[in-house]
Amino acid sequence: MSHDAPRSNFIRDLVEEDVATGRFGRPVTTRFPPEPNGYPHLGHVKSIVLNFGLARDFGGRCNLRFDDTNPVTEDMKYVEAMKADVRWLGYAPDAELYASDYFERLFEIAEGLVRDGKAYVDSQNEEQIREGRGTVTSAGTDSPYRGRSPEENLDLLRRMRAGEFPDGAHVLRAKIDMAHPNMVMRDPLLLRIRHAPHYRRGSEWCVYPLYDFAHGLSDAIEGITRSLCTLEFKDGRDIYEWLVREAGFERPPTQIEFARLELEYTVLSKRKLLRLVNEGHVSGWDDPRMPTIAGIRRRGVTPEALRNFAEAIGVARKPARTELATYEHYVRDDLNMRVPRRMAVLKPLKVVLTNYPEGQVEELEAPSYPHDVPLEGSRPVPFSRELWIERDDFMEEPPKKFFRLAPGREVRLRYAYFITCQEVVKDADGTVVELRCTYDPATRGGDAPDGRKVQGTIHWVSAARALDAEVRLYERLFSVLDPEDVPEGEDFTKHLNPDSLVVVRGAKVEPSLRDDPPGSRYQFERTGYFVSDAEDSRPDAPVFNRTVGLRDSWAKVKGS
Repeated sequence: MSHDAPRSNFIRDLVEEDVATGRFGRPVTTRFPPEPNGYPHLGHVKSIVLNFGLARDFGGRCNLRFDDTNPVTEDMKYVEAMKADVRWLGYAPDAELYASDYFERLFEIAEGLVRDGKAYVDSQNEEQIREGRGTVTSAGTDSPYRGRSPEENLDLLRRMRAGEFPDGAHVLRAKIDMAHPNMVMRDPLLLRIRHAPHYRRGSEWCVYPLYDFAHGLSDAIEGITRSLCTLEFKDGRDIYEWLVREAGFERPPTQIEFARLELEYTVLSKRKLLRLVNEGHVSGWDDPRMPTIAGIRRRGVTPEALRNFAEAIGVARKPARTELATYEHYVRDDLNMRVPRRMAVLKPLKVVLTNYPEGQVEELEAPSYPHDVPLEGSRPVPFSRELWIERDDFMEEPPKKFFRLAPGREVRLRYAYFITCQEVVKDADGTVVELRCTYDPATRGGDAPDGRKVQGTIHWVSAARALDAEVRLYERLFSVLDPEDVPEGEDFTKHLNPDSLVVVRGAKVEPSLRDDPPGSRYQFERTGYFVSDAEDSRPDAPVFNRTVGLRDSWAKVKGS
């Protein structure tokens, strides 16, 4: 189910060259550096697999480092969620680190830049700084405070650290070039005042590093070799390299960018995912419709499937949207080879076998896995006079190519008998409420000794022993191909799919499922892959989440 060898890509080629030449003079060292301001999602899986995989394959190290430099948005619950998700994916970090532990070191580096005339305290407000940067076609203008002496800057910086000034009164900026073609290099901000308690450091600090300042220097402090980032950080590579060089690190890390994951019908912006949670569009970060690892796990996807998917889509320099069908293929391919088969009826229609003895229940034997799966096992399936079948498996006036049950037609009950529909019972509204059928006792096990064949096989559950269940049918959360790319001013939540969750109550499942622990995965035959919900299921009231559906040949015929 997993790939024997990692796929080659341009990053792996560079790391191979680093090892061969001894470029960094230390083992391959990577990091997964999330900001703890939300739950990790499918896009993070690609980064996790890449960073941990390179460290594993080249005998190196991979750190889990939390880039926690914004006290307003970060929370320990997000830290714990990320730690749990990395472990669930099958990786053990070589170290658990925090950018907030480097605040003292980063401040010392800031002081060094000020003393060397490489940074200054700017007292302009945010709008003035933004206007002074210029545009992509015109140079910026120097801040009126750019000429402050190192001594004055150092005094102001230390007073900022001591808490003498309110938020926004001053910022520390690098002194580089206000006409630089890369606007990121036009005296970027390094430190800002923010009187807010930090979830780990409390009220020790009131000046906090900006991401561009903390990120590269944290990498350098940890001895990272290659800093792997997605393409939106490409413009930040210049400041990354400037800072690690000016701070005096020998053989500092270098940044490499790769295309982030873009998946059809999915948003992977943490800001947008947070909106979905806060505004109640979903039940939480672990809603099975969410592309978060927590939601994906609750939906029944395995870590192996996610790793296989991430390795299969590969690492590229150019952006490309991945088809949702590709993701679902890897989920389905993984589950097909590992989960047992069971029968479940989602929209029950009663069948009464008029020639079957009343009160009798017999135990039939059914394989737990199909012949093409290298796993063994079987389970007893109770059979009785009254059964449940899928309402969609019966049509009173069937069209061509419909081979399921119809008046006068014989079909096979999976693992059981041939039955023939003799009578259709309707209520006052004309709705079919019951089918009266006969069974052929000579066809036990699903084959006829006289060699006659039937074209249709349907699944069923004994009405006498069925377990009532709630089934949650999940579909794509959005109805448009790229919900990240909506016209300016348009709310992306307007494109939520109203049918992303359909709750089916009163479904009927095999009684064998009663004894299975929450979180058990199955293929419900002819229906799809499902998992018992670990939070909401109870022994006598199970809840099943659909992980991914099966291909339905009749649905294709119907739509043609």
